[in-house]
Amino acid sequence: MFEVTFEVLLLLMLAGFAAGFIDAVAGGGGLITVPVLLIAGANPVTALATNKIQGLFGAATAALSYARGGHVDFRTQWGSALIAFFASIAGALLVSVLPVDLIRYALPVLLIGIAVFFATKKGLNDVDRARRMSPAVFAVTLVPLCAAYDGLLGPGAGSFYMLAFVGLAGYGVLKATAHTKLLNFASNAGALCAFAVVATPWWFTGLAMGLAQIAGAQVGAGLAQKKGAKIIKPLLVLTTITLAAKLIWDMT
Repeated sequence: MFEVTFEVLLLLMLAGFAAGFIDAVAGGGGLITVPVLLIAGANPVTALATNKIQGLFGAATAALSYARGGHVDFRTQWGSALIAFFASIAGALLVSVLPVDLIRYALPVLLIGIAVFFATKKGLNDVDRARRMSPAVFAVTLVPLCAAYDGLLGPGAGSFYMLAFVGLAGYGVLKATAHTKLLNFASNAGALCAFAVVATPWWFTGLAMGLAQIAGAQVGAGLAQKKGAKIIKPLLVLTTITLAAKLIWDMT
């Protein structure tokens, strides 16, 4: 039934657990799962598509955990989530039109910039600050921009959502993390809809990895809610720097 052997499936599920943990805290779980899927024999498009399947479970679990903890109200986010869903589909469909290679070259610079921002910006904690953009403007500008990128390429999308919530919506670090998860779920779902048409995901393997993602996301979201910015900031900096380094390595 599974597209891989039992031993490989166990490795992929372990990767799914680790990715769920990291995604729930800071984002960047695809840094683990996509390379492992490639090692398991998936071609690049299949790996990206399968990654979207398993990522749905982790994002949904983390979103529910943060909602139960009182850090986000889904009723205020459903409109943004809907925008993220359709923007992600548009991004995936534009892969043959937009200068993807140019975006890949710029991406490491952007990720390093995000890491430097969170590592050096004074006063970044779990306390909300002054909002620089209204929720309506945020929903129709930053949300579709991040979601379209998630559908187009994907790596670092969670970091871009985080930067937008902290820098422009004025959210504290923990609240920003909580609000990122539903949007991540929506943009993952949109990208998967597009990939299901143009690719052949490993459905059963992705579902098995998704179960492991649920466990990892529960642990990660619980830890993030206990420690807040103290754990989220350093892990976010670490994942963005690591992702930037991997992208640079892939270019050489």
